[in-house]
Amino acid sequence: MEVKKILLNESDMPKYWYNVLPDLPNKIEPPLNPATNQPLNPQDLERLFAKELIEQELSNKSEIEIPQEIREIYAIYRPTPLVRAYNLEKALNTPAKIYYKNESVSPAGSHKPNTAIAQAYYNKKEGILSLTTETGAGQWGSALAFAGSMFGLNVKVYMVKVSYEQKPYRKSMINVWGATIYPSPSNTTNVGRQILEQDPDNNGSLGIAISEAIEAALENPNTHYSLGSVLNHVLLHQTIIGLEAKRQFELIGEYPDVILAPCGGGYIV
Repeated sequence: MEVKKILLNESDMPKYWYNVLPDLPNKIEPPLNPATNQPLNPQDLERLFAKELIEQELSNKSEIEIPQEIREIYAIYRPTPLVRAYNLEKALNTPAKIYYKNESVSPAGSHKPNTAIAQAYYNKKEGILSLTTETGAGQWGSALAFAGSMFGLNVKVYMVKVSYEQKPYRKSMINVWGATIYPSPSNTTNVGRQILEQDPDNNGSLGIAISEAIEAALENPNTHYSLGSVLNHVLLHQTIIGLEAKRQFELIGEYPDVILAPCGGGYIV
């Protein structure tokens, strides 16, 4: 029988995340503080993010250790299988060997718990009690709800209203893990109420949901905001996918000529 899945043992799970920042040929310009238009400093971010996440965001270390507590929860679904896509190769009539890293085996069904678990852990460690976030299609909201349940954190999710109405199964997953979900724009924040006053039928957007989640975090003590993409610490946590894949290819004596990955969503190989 042809081997379809290349598997690692739990003991083979990487113990360090890979930080791409030191290896970039050009230094990334820091984001600007919208209030001052000056580069953000760590103190500007402390009201929204855990201090250790801020350190990761700005770190110049090539490797950052994955705490044991995080690896124990990762082990619920990691290492994830590297799968040979024989049927796709046949359908394409290609001589190429096609492999994919199956991140759908996570409890939330995507790669996003890789960073949700880490963010929940560092916030819990700092004494934070609640997290707020936004979600579009619902995968990130599901991931953070799951992670929050692992560490006993309250989670509030602002979901783009059109998706909230179209995807009841995502709402169910978020609720099952104990999180609270609101269609955005909502009447729970000032920005949401202002938008609904101007346009009661507003379908929402990711930008609106982000604004509501940040406002909710800033106005509630012991509450931080959590983001599932874009930032360096999010990308850092996702490198576990590529690090596992490297070991899996070593097991079969292969190395990819081309790697394809989606752009966005915090995914990096």
